[in-house]
Amino acid sequence: MEFALLGWSEDGHRLRLDHERFAYAGKFVMTSTGKAVVGDDGPVAAAAFDADRTDPETLCIRYVTVRRDRQGEGIGSELLRFVRERALERGYERVTIGVNNPFSYQAAYRAGFCYTGTEQGLGELELEWPGDRNRDRYQDGLDVFRGRDLSPEEESFLHAKTGVAPPNDDVE
Repeated sequence: MEFALLGWSEDGHRLRLDHERFAYAGKFVMTSTGKAVVGDDGPVAAAAFDADRTDPETLCIRYVTVRRDRQGEGIGSELLRFVRERALERGYERVTIGVNNPFSYQAAYRAGFCYTGTEQGLGELELEWPGDRNRDRYQDGLDVFRGRDLSPEEESFLHAKTGVAPPNDDVE
């Protein structure tokens, strides 16, 4: 699969995704965010990002979506690592992302991010890179999700992660 940075926020790039195959597809049509994709014959995953409004040294990943038929393959984590590396090359010192479910949380951890201990927006946990990736901090974020109304798949996933260390940023 090929990774591509389509542009930064000032480039005004639009990306049209099939709303039946990608969550948040409409968010990628906006021209106010930079875009990155991964895929072969068309996108398999996409990310949208821009500079933090209060800290010009921080890049905020606003949305990540993986095509429904390819979720669970680690593609989202790989794309997050790709965006993080492009941000560093551009001079950003910090990268953040807000996640709203335990699967996205795990994907961000696999990409090297860690829970900041804060929530933002509508119940999103804020993760950052670089940061403290210790077991307690990782479990603190999982505990926030454990206190929510969850699907059976999410409950099972969280049960399996009880007490474990965070994943390495290149495994799982």
